[in-house]
Amino acid sequence: MRVIFMGSPDCACPSLDALMAMPGTQVVSVVTQPDRPQGRGLHLQPCAVKAHALERGLPVLSPPNVNHPEVTAALAALRPEVVVVVAFGQIMKRAVLDLAPFGCVNVHASLLPKYRGAAPAPWAIVSGETVTGVTTMRMNERLDAGEMLLKREVAIAPDDTGGNLLTKLGCAGAELLPPTLAGLRDGTLRGEAQDDRLATLAPKMSKAHGVMDWSLPAADLERRVRAFNPWPCCTCEAPRGSGQRLRVLRVRVEAGAGEPGSVLTRDGDGLLVAAGGAALRLLEVQPAGRKVMSGSDYARGCHLMPGDWLG
Repeated sequence: MRVIFMGSPDCACPSLDALMAMPGTQVVSVVTQPDRPQGRGLHLQPCAVKAHALERGLPVLSPPNVNHPEVTAALAALRPEVVVVVAFGQIMKRAVLDLAPFGCVNVHASLLPKYRGAAPAPWAIVSGETVTGVTTMRMNERLDAGEMLLKREVAIAPDDTGGNLLTKLGCAGAELLPPTLAGLRDGTLRGEAQDDRLATLAPKMSKAHGVMDWSLPAADLERRVRAFNPWPCCTCEAPRGSGQRLRVLRVRVEAGAGEPGSVLTRDGDGLLVAAGGAALRLLEVQPAGRKVMSGSDYARGCHLMPGDWLG
C-alpha cells in the first residue's frame, strides 16, 4: 500500500515506524505541523515526527494548512492508497479525507466513543479511569466520530502521568495499525458505527486547566497533578498573593484537615497542604526559574510555615 502519514508529536513516531516495517508498504510522504519557535532563544525547531522522518530519509511536508488546494493537489499527485493520521493537530476537510481509496485511518488514544478530542489520555486520568486504550477508525468530518475498526485496552497505573500514559498508548496504537491496514486491504475488516449517546469529550488543554483549586477533593487534585504532567502542569502561588508560581509535579494524598490551601505541617517529608476532605504531600515541585526538586528539599529552602497559605 502507498501510505501518506500525518502526525506531529513523539507518541506518533511508533506508528510511523510500524508502517515502515510493514512488508509491501511504502510511506510516500510524511505530513507534520510546521516548525515552531522553542527554547529561550525561540529558534525554529521541527516537531518530533518531522525529525524522526528526516532521520529515516522520508519526504516531509509541513504545511500551515493541509486543506489548502495546492497542498491537497500535491498529496493527490502521490497516489496514496490510504492516509494514516496519528495526533496530527489539524482538522481535515472533505478534500483531504477523500485523497485515498481506503480513506483516512486515525489511531485515536481512547476507547471510542469515550474521550473524543485533542487530549484523551490526560482526561482519562482526571476522570479516574483505570483502563483506557486505543481505537483505529475511518475518519469523517465530525470530531473523532468515524467508524471504529479495531480496539486495544491499556491499563492506567496508579502512578501514570499524562506523558507516560500517552507513550504507552502510542506504542499500543503502533501495534494495532498493521492489522488494521491489512484488514482494510484484504476486505476482511468492517467498520462499526459509534453510539453518539456514549460519547464524552476530551478538549484541548490550556494553562488554566492546571491552576490548582485546593477546595477540590484531594484525590481529584492528585489525579490532575498526574494528568497535566508534563503539560500544562499544575501550578499554584507560594505563598498566596506573592505572585511566585510553583509547579507541582508529584503529590500524595494523606490524612489531614484544615482550610483548603493552608500549610498543615513542614517537616523532613516536605509540606503537607490541606485540600478538600484530606491533604496533599508535595513530593516533587519546581519553583519559578529553578530546577525540579524533591518536596523535602523545597521545604528546607522555602519560607512557608504551618498556617501559611498557597494560592
